[in-house]
Amino acid sequence: MKKLVAGLVQQSCTADRAANMEKSAALIEEAARRGTQLVLLQELHTAPYFCQTEDPANFDLAEPVPGPSTEAFSALAARFKMVIVASLFEMRAPGLYHNTAVVFDRDGSMAGKYRKMHIPDDPGFYEKYYFTPGDLGFGPISTSLGKLGVLVCWDQWYPEAARLMALSGADLLLYPTAIGWGTSEPDCERALMLEAWLTIQRSHAIANGLPVICANRVGFEPELEGAQRGIVFWGNSFIAGPQGELLARAGASAEEVLSTPVDMTRTQTVRRNWPFLRDRRIDAYSDLLRRYRD
Repeated sequence: MKKLVAGLVQQSCTADRAANMEKSAALIEEAARRGTQLVLLQELHTAPYFCQTEDPANFDLAEPVPGPSTEAFSALAARFKMVIVASLFEMRAPGLYHNTAVVFDRDGSMAGKYRKMHIPDDPGFYEKYYFTPGDLGFGPISTSLGKLGVLVCWDQWYPEAARLMALSGADLLLYPTAIGWGTSEPDCERALMLEAWLTIQRSHAIANGLPVICANRVGFEPELEGAQRGIVFWGNSFIAGPQGELLARAGASAEEVLSTPVDMTRTQTVRRNWPFLRDRRIDAYSDLLRRYRD
């Protein structure tokens, strides 16, 4: 495919799962009206970002894959003849849960899934309490539109993950995301965090010669119901080309649908001019398998 109309959904979420699903469906329909062929949803979009606290009751938000949400997104993919990348809290077995991205092809079939590999454990992001690290590896998911290198949020800070997707033949890198500022973060730190987040993902595009799509949440979500503390998700979802150039970018506070043509032939052109894969010294990288070189 030479041209791909790629899109994403940036939305806010509440504790009302049905309302979240209805909103996602409406925004996917809006993307379809714009001719979007591939749409990415943000991380854990059926619920609020529950990982701000460690509460065993939150495990009730998990669901099997396949399950109710996959049925709904499968129907949307078939209805709009669109590839949809969704992000779900997967209950694999009692006591075993994953942060899982699921890909639906244009006929509604489930093309594959990816389980988040890098799991953070920081104030406000207590994901190790909920999620077992993924065990499906870094392999792209084949669809009728190409091979999708799907990674999830914290994975976006690791060049190794993007590189392994590229080396396995991914045509695009996609990052469903939930990232923002704590309410106590000073403005100067906020600016640095946002710039770092944009830069690291655009660098994956450059280093691998691949387009990148990142969908982030937006809006304030309290740590606990009614609390003043919480996370302000900073939006800024974007689509970048294979030299890191921004093709489309959302704002910081509004719900938005982005949709833009992506020239898929530019990967070939960029890699011919910047042949990073050719010049890799694979004979000298064995220390990458060590935690740290003392």
